[in-house]
Amino acid sequence: MTTVQEKALAISKQMHGKFETHSKVPVNSMADLSVAYTPGVAAVCTEIAKNPESVYEYTSKRNLVAVITDGSAVLGLGNIGPEAAIPVMEGKAILFKQFANVDAIPLSINTQDPDELVKHIAALAPSFGGINLEDISAPRCFEIEKRLQELLDIPVFHDDQHGTAIVVLAALYNALKVAGKSIESVKVVINGGGAAGLAIADMLLAAGVTDLKIVDKIGILSEDDLSLPPHHLAMAKRTNKDRQKGTLQDAVNGADVFIGVSAPGVLKADWVKTMAEKSIIFAMANPTPEIFPDEAKAAGAYIVGTGRSDYPNQINNVLAFPGIFRGALDARAKNITLAMQLAAAKGLANIITPEKLSVDCILPNAFEPNVAKVVAESVKNAAKQ
Repeated sequence: MTTVQEKALAISKQMHGKFETHSKVPVNSMADLSVAYTPGVAAVCTEIAKNPESVYEYTSKRNLVAVITDGSAVLGLGNIGPEAAIPVMEGKAILFKQFANVDAIPLSINTQDPDELVKHIAALAPSFGGINLEDISAPRCFEIEKRLQELLDIPVFHDDQHGTAIVVLAALYNALKVAGKSIESVKVVINGGGAAGLAIADMLLAAGVTDLKIVDKIGILSEDDLSLPPHHLAMAKRTNKDRQKGTLQDAVNGADVFIGVSAPGVLKADWVKTMAEKSIIFAMANPTPEIFPDEAKAAGAYIVGTGRSDYPNQINNVLAFPGIFRGALDARAKNITLAMQLAAAKGLANIITPEKLSVDCILPNAFEPNVAKVVAESVKNAAKQ
């Protein structure tokens, strides 16, 4: 049997990638050429020069997103460089188009210096209505995103951080409904202190979680550990209110929720047995999760989600980012605020009706036709408030 990996290699080689461009206007005659290009194009340029905001009416900017990486943290493959990251950026571009009719251009930049990245991305910005940062390693990604958000008047969104966090929060909203628990009362453990883990922590705190611990390679993050790097120390000051020390095993003892954005097989079945009744596990390391669903269920987990499509409750960024940019572009938003992100999570969660909601159905399928539309409307409405 041909594997998914073999199929991916074959089709990518056959088609020479997944991405191409098409003209919106006819260019079949000299008359067409005079309208699409010279001399007609000068009238459009002149109009935009007189009124710069009209660029959104006369060009593709209004519906165009740049998908940008430096290749430093490519979906579980690590720092493989800008060329090797291109297939992921192309894949992201076609998902934008498929799910939300957003045009996207994949761009891999050949530098991993934060100052150079900010400079190059800012220089590209006039062509685009939004910037989707992708697969940039932490902690550099935090600084790069923040500086670009301050410099630019278009949305800049690091999907590895915020897209992941939005889908996790949506899944948690619905899992808690099924389990009969409140977001304010549950004990949550996040394993993985990288870009996704810290963004999930930010999102959960904003949504009302009050008891949250983050575990990284060194153990549970605690504010009295002054050896922590600045980004970990800042988050430690907002979490782990009892300043617990120890390992992941210590952290999950008595916890209601485990969220893994870390490494394969790090959550042991014996530790799941020590978690609270009706425990919730989102094991999102890919392709091998922190614990497989059958093993987690056998150990007593009530609801299990992973990043994989071959198990129930897939937690996948594609549920969020197309609709988020669709809504932000339609609202002509200058940024994607926390309020817009929280609205996206609530909208996504509410797609699952009470009749459908169950331990094996806490999120919609990416191919349900209304997913991007609901997320987009939620984002657009929040942008107007």
